[in-house]
Amino acid sequence: MSPAFALHPWMAERLDRVEQALSQWVPADAPAGLGEAMRYAVLDGGKRLRPLLVLAAAEAVGGHGGAALRAACAVELIHAYSLVHDDMPCMDDDVLRRGKPTVHVRFGEAAALLAGDALQALAFELLVPQDASIADAVQARLCRLLARAAGHDGMAGGQAIDLASVGLALDEQQLRTMHRLKTGALLRGSVLMGAACGEPGPAATAALGRYGDAIGLAFQVVDDVLDVTADSATLGKTAGKDAEQDKPTYVSLMGLERARAHAADLRDEALSALAASGLADTRALAALARMVVDRDN
Repeated sequence: MSPAFALHPWMAERLDRVEQALSQWVPADAPAGLGEAMRYAVLDGGKRLRPLLVLAAAEAVGGHGGAALRAACAVELIHAYSLVHDDMPCMDDDVLRRGKPTVHVRFGEAAALLAGDALQALAFELLVPQDASIADAVQARLCRLLARAAGHDGMAGGQAIDLASVGLALDEQQLRTMHRLKTGALLRGSVLMGAACGEPGPAATAALGRYGDAIGLAFQVVDDVLDVTADSATLGKTAGKDAEQDKPTYVSLMGLERARAHAADLRDEALSALAASGLADTRALAALARMVVDRDN
């Protein structure tokens, strides 16, 4: 019998590496206070789930460590930029993120817009270092995966559907499509970017994609549950916002208990995909899938 996997020590070591790299790579000296706004948006907060998924997948396939760290930071920069823009008055108009005032509240709307733009650009810069430490083909794969996950057929497309769906009664398939793009695409992309740091083969890559799909949707289902069951202090963002804005959610569609059961089913789908991957050690990915569903913020 294999020993139990200790998730928290595994996470602590990798989170420390990610935080150090982000602190090093997100500039403090960008013009006219832009660097301060960028660092405020990224550093000292957040679950860092996406970087952890990149690193766990890269380790599962024996991938290039330097490429994985850059990919982990790049995907977190894309996530951070999306939160900066989503919180602005033209989108979700929120004032609290990661337990502190949102970027536009702290720095103003124009500075927040530019900070998000700069973080997005920096993400792709990180994936193409000037030295020869990462093969050109790996750089290209990582850039394509991140662009696909963040663009019209991913996060941005899902946000467009979300904004257009306020007050509408979506069915389960429509809601799944919206969240597959808005939230799931970047989580799935994180897993596949980690895999792209190695050469896992088509079958393992497909299995990791199924894993990413399942936890991507599970994350959003749990988010919908927490929006009605947790308080703002626990969440680090404004609780009850979805209901207040009349947004369709898994809780509004299914009810609370069915939504919780659906999240558990998706966790089991993710674990089944890992079991079918043929990879020698997927314990970190399995533990992250359980954490996604069991979390309280």
